[in-house]
Amino acid sequence: MNEYTDHGRPPDAAESGNTTQGKGLAKGRLGLLASVVLGISTIAPVYTLTGALGPTVREVGAHLPAVFIVGFLPMLLVALGYRELNSAEPDSGTSFTWSARAFGPMIGWIGGWGLVVATTIVLSNLAGVAVDFFYLFLAQITGNQALAGLADNLLVNVTTCCAFIALAVWICCRGMATTMTVQYGLVALQLMVLIGFAFAAFGETTAPPPLAFDLAWFNPFGVESFSSFAAGLSLSIFIFWGWDVCLTVSEESVGSEEVPGKAATWTVLLILGLYLLTAIATLQFAGISDQGLGLGNPRIQENVFAHLAGPVMGPLAVLMSIAVLASTAASLQSTFVSPARTLLAMGYYGAVPQRFAKVCPRSQTPRYATICAGVAAALFYVTMRTLSENVLADTITALGMMICFYYSLTAFACVWYFRRSLFSSARHFFMRGVCPLLGGAILSVIFVRTAVDSASPDFGSGSHVGGLGLVFVIAAIISALGIVLMMLSRLRLPAYFLGATLRQQATLQLQD
Repeated sequence: MNEYTDHGRPPDAAESGNTTQGKGLAKGRLGLLASVVLGISTIAPVYTLTGALGPTVREVGAHLPAVFIVGFLPMLLVALGYRELNSAEPDSGTSFTWSARAFGPMIGWIGGWGLVVATTIVLSNLAGVAVDFFYLFLAQITGNQALAGLADNLLVNVTTCCAFIALAVWICCRGMATTMTVQYGLVALQLMVLIGFAFAAFGETTAPPPLAFDLAWFNPFGVESFSSFAAGLSLSIFIFWGWDVCLTVSEESVGSEEVPGKAATWTVLLILGLYLLTAIATLQFAGISDQGLGLGNPRIQENVFAHLAGPVMGPLAVLMSIAVLASTAASLQSTFVSPARTLLAMGYYGAVPQRFAKVCPRSQTPRYATICAGVAAALFYVTMRTLSENVLADTITALGMMICFYYSLTAFACVWYFRRSLFSSARHFFMRGVCPLLGGAILSVIFVRTAVDSASPDFGSGSHVGGLGLVFVIAAIISALGIVLMMLSRLRLPAYFLGATLRQQATLQLQD
């Protein structure tokens, strides 16, 4: 048993009351609706689907709905574990804090590193996609197609990207109220356009549908091979990622022990419904042929909505470009919440330098941590874009491994954290034991399988280093960098790694 657990808070001691220890964040700013909106914004359904529908069909064919459902299951199981942990100990550090409580400071530090790196990579990609659709939108409304080509100009691209990141950081630094004001509008816009696209696809009567509705689409055992199923499932896991932001803002939520967990659960359920609606509509309209508008056509797979919006929505197709731009912009802003508050928690517990724990007294936001996350995302994008577009794409592929890693780690942390109360009731046994354990196990299998497959030089873009796939190399470098930084932190900040700061804060929380 860990030393800080013995002398600090026992695993279930937090259940007796509110344990939120003030870090300086704004209290009670987010209700259930606001938290769900923030979760949907971070997932960015329009942006995610336009890039994921085609590649998923490439792997699993018409069994797109089945793979979405199977990919949803571990997300729901892990979300239930997150909800139990948050109920006991609401903390902006989420994976970092809970893993440290359960398994010790070093495991917690690595869990926090995985979350911060994953979100940083996503931030850079979101900004890059926003640049592409920004210039595409300008070309559409002006009729000047040359404007769309500006996104291919390296200097223009990286300059615009950095400007978008800076704008998102500025909005986040102004406070949660400003953040949510922007989010309501952007999320409502993208959802209305996406649902409108789906119903327009259902109502298209100019020609017989290329693919008639079939219940076999929902049968995961109909996929040709396990390898194809695993590849499709990996993509499915990625499109659900981001719901955990609902737990990251637990200390800023109304009813911090209950509302964030409910918001996370509702977020994944709503997203599943939205994905299934869009997938079925798109399959019926376009089919899976590798010719014409079929989802099997490599040209269509690059950007599904960009190619299908015109045939489905007619003159209103420009709304889809606006929706994708709104989706990326909203997610770019909301995704900053997770790394900033994780770094805040790591600074608060002494795992990283204390300045990361600073909160602006006026806006009640971790400005320093937010700015650092923005600078890291900008530097990452500029570096990867300058080296090669393939490098950036393979880095995004490696992101799936990091997502599986820190989600599964947190799920296992839930089981161990509540080990003393697992058999106290049937509810505890399933919600704190069976569900997170099963969810973590599924994600661990996907992580291991992806890690093995990514070592092949043919994986991802086909780029390789010394015979190893570039995706594997990138993931290995990121992991090694995390271990090096952790060891440096251990030399400079020994108190956290000895469990002293965890014991101290646990005592303060119990006194609250």
